[in-house]
Amino acid sequence: MAKAVFLQGALMRHVAVMSLTSSVGLMAIFAVDFVDMIFISMLGNKALAAAVGYAGTLLFFTNAINIGLSISAGSLAARSIGAENPQKARETATSVAILGLLTGVAIPIGVLVFLDPILSWLGAEGDTLALAKRYVWIVIPTMPFMSLAMVSMAVLRAHGDARRSMMGTVLGGAVNAALDPVLIFGLDLGLDGAAYASVTARLIMCGYAVLCVIRIHKGYAAPAIGQLKRDAKAISGIAGPAILTNVASPVGAAIVTREMARYGTDAVAAMAVIGRLMPVAFAVVFALSGAIGPIVGQNFGAGLFDRVRGTFKAGLQFLLAYTLLSALILFLARGLIADTFDAEGEMRTLIYLFCGPIALLQFFNGVIFVCNACFNNLGHPIYSTYVNWGRHTVGTLPLALLGGLYWGASGVLMGQAIGGAFFAVLAVMMAIKSINRLSRPEPVDPFAEESALHHISGRRNW
Repeated sequence: MAKAVFLQGALMRHVAVMSLTSSVGLMAIFAVDFVDMIFISMLGNKALAAAVGYAGTLLFFTNAINIGLSISAGSLAARSIGAENPQKARETATSVAILGLLTGVAIPIGVLVFLDPILSWLGAEGDTLALAKRYVWIVIPTMPFMSLAMVSMAVLRAHGDARRSMMGTVLGGAVNAALDPVLIFGLDLGLDGAAYASVTARLIMCGYAVLCVIRIHKGYAAPAIGQLKRDAKAISGIAGPAILTNVASPVGAAIVTREMARYGTDAVAAMAVIGRLMPVAFAVVFALSGAIGPIVGQNFGAGLFDRVRGTFKAGLQFLLAYTLLSALILFLARGLIADTFDAEGEMRTLIYLFCGPIALLQFFNGVIFVCNACFNNLGHPIYSTYVNWGRHTVGTLPLALLGGLYWGASGVLMGQAIGGAFFAVLAVMMAIKSINRLSRPEPVDPFAEESALHHISGRRNW
């Protein structure tokens, strides 16, 4: 029987272990992306770095869909495990995996059909547009495998198996890192070589994660159409808002990329570097939502709301300490980072800006991730959607435009970061209110309709 490992023990320890192990896996993938950018920069053509920036923004969109599905798989499986219903955990995980494969086929077809206008809207043109198209054409057909990999790693985390979830991404990162120099320089494939290395890594990662779920935890059931129909409502109730939530991030990135394109190739190249440096430096921040989610989900499934509340507090405390440390390291290393990419002029200015005040403001980005984990696992995934879309539209476009008007490319970057702080405060207020509303002495049905949850009266003991 699946064991609910988060119902006992120190919450800060659970948060730290889950976040750090999850972040190691993410860091492996993001570090390889960062190394990709270093290798590509060594080719001596800034158009290549800009092309990766445009392609990365588009691929970010497809991965946002995969993240939304993985959130659904992890949340439903964790609740079932907490409620001592392992068979339901297996069945819902299988249903999400099937949906992931289906969307992984449909989305790339749509993207490739409209690839030219999408990349042109982002600001790509000329040689940069052609290079970005080639990169996307190679990588995006592997979306079904990436989707299945991410769902499987979420299922592993729901079982408390953060180590194997981490190893899946570490393995993928190692394969990518090993193939990069061979394909980019050894076989003289250039940008195409980086793309082929990513494709191979995705396939390896998928195979490992699925194997661990099946062999170690028996976390998948036999696929069945009836089962998929039965689970569709519960899955869509979380996956729909979660996908909308995560799609908001690439929309915000697209807005910033488009605005940066006004300031030339150097600005876009700087954004490409920052886009790969940020998740390496703040891998723990990016991992928080997926790491804390199973802890919240299991305790919610067991009706232990004091531990749900404690997990939220521990997550914010852990986040603050990590952000301060990472921001300090970036500040001290800012010169080395800029020199690595031969950054000069506007490009160097933007990298220095990121390694200073922008790095500190990543705390608010992490706050939103922590709050989203609570929303997704407490039956209110739509709250995540509200916060993320607000943050990446109202919280991005006006301030980015205003900042650009007065301070150019640097103002665009600062405007985006400051907008996130306002929505982080709003998210905390909503999370506290949600937890307090759901708290009550008797156990709560974790699979109840959200409308019913709104009527639960709770003890206000925050």
